[in-house]
Amino acid sequence: MDWRIACVLMAVGLARAAEPVGLFADHSDVGTVLHPGSVVYDAAKRSYTISGSGENVWATADAFQFVWKKMEGDFTLTADISVLGQGGDPHKKAMLMARQSLDADSAYADVAMHGVGLTSLQSRDAKGADTHEIQSNISGVKRVYFRKYGDEFTMWLAGEDGIMRMAGGSMRVPLTGQFYVGLGVCAHNWDVVETAEFNNVKLEAVPHPVELAFVATLETVTIASTDRRVTYVGSYGKAIGSEVSSPSWTPDGASLVFSHEGRIKIVPVAGGEPRVIDTGSGFHPTYAHGISPDGTMLAVSGVSRDHELAMYVVPIGGGTPRRVTAQSLSYWCGWSPDGKTIVFTGERHGEYGTYTVPVAGGEEMRVAAADADGCAEYSPDGAHIYFASNRSGSMEIWRMRPDGSEPEQVTNDGAGNWYPHVSPDGRLLAFLTQQQRGSRSQFAPVTLRVMTLADRQIRVLAKLVGGPGTMPVPSWSPDSRRLAFVSYSGTMVGERSEPEVFAPAVVK
Repeated sequence: MDWRIACVLMAVGLARAAEPVGLFADHSDVGTVLHPGSVVYDAAKRSYTISGSGENVWATADAFQFVWKKMEGDFTLTADISVLGQGGDPHKKAMLMARQSLDADSAYADVAMHGVGLTSLQSRDAKGADTHEIQSNISGVKRVYFRKYGDEFTMWLAGEDGIMRMAGGSMRVPLTGQFYVGLGVCAHNWDVVETAEFNNVKLEAVPHPVELAFVATLETVTIASTDRRVTYVGSYGKAIGSEVSSPSWTPDGASLVFSHEGRIKIVPVAGGEPRVIDTGSGFHPTYAHGISPDGTMLAVSGVSRDHELAMYVVPIGGGTPRRVTAQSLSYWCGWSPDGKTIVFTGERHGEYGTYTVPVAGGEEMRVAAADADGCAEYSPDGAHIYFASNRSGSMEIWRMRPDGSEPEQVTNDGAGNWYPHVSPDGRLLAFLTQQQRGSRSQFAPVTLRVMTLADRQIRVLAKLVGGPGTMPVPSWSPDSRRLAFVSYSGTMVGERSEPEVFAPAVVK
């Protein structure tokens, strides 16, 4: 018999009765571990010192030490976390966690503080499914606030300054009936034991109903790994155009341009303070905007002093917008690869359609009828324009030649697909799919998916709460390795013991 298996069987044989541990009912190892874990509780400090082994909490199965209690409904769990000891695997983890069961492959959500300093919101949304994560851009995290509200899990983090900030993003995991809530430690190494200390631990039930405010998170997702990374977190206002929306990349891949509070802003992908791109006084841009292929111009739809919604171009560094479309309404959608033509959605004589127009100005040409929904976009080689349409009976992705000829259906799963974007290398097609049939509000569950155009195979990159502002404009990184998008999440207002750093507008 393998010595590792023998040790595991010996540990399992040393069963014991459940023993309360402070706020929690018991502790146990989840999954297969070589070295049994332990916990020491200090009632005076409300402190839990937890030691655990285990190879990982990731992929389709977990192995770690878990201090837990059973709960139902919604909760908040808060703690100051310190990962003790030098060295070890950089991805050893100290976690605040909720999971459906103590099975190794259980559905779960957690906030994981890694030994390397990374703090992430992680989840497995069904038994045996893959784990996904949202990486925070807040460094030096000391205190963590983890919340379940319905199926939605979110995290707040406090760094060296002690200010609790909404870390951005949310994950949806349907935990039913009773589930397990608690603290965990994983060594990320089969033959090692690591230790973390959890101080000032609070576990509180959340009453229903509560008043919710909404926040918007500008994120990126890596195509190969599906890892999500937060760039910016902003408030969501009730006024049209006030939400964070419509991210696109600068040609150097260093920054994201997006809409927020009725302005066009730019922020480093790694995070930081956004800077406003000046579009002149008296001009009010919408969410429809995008950078020219050479990086020198910004196309943007907006309302000027004439109160008509039209399409304009402005230098990327800011300046006075120049009107491109003679008629209104006109919503920008995409640039041609040579930067000479713009494709847009226009309302003409009471009917919407897809049009193209020279950037220098001139006659516009209608290339698709009113059944083309949302924004259209050129392929990188200029051979096609991709768009969404319900002409087949359900909303699907289509493509056509730039003059509107040779329409071809690209997706055909009846799921409801919008906002197609082709990667710069021409290999992949990204789009949004509704998770609830017929739902397309700003706060609806959606799935971000990619199709390999060569074989039409589709895979899921992320599940989130989103809508029209999530990914309406071209959002691929220049190297085709990442996508930018905006997710939305609700947060409780007023009554919790761990306030957010900002108070976003309340959405009734």
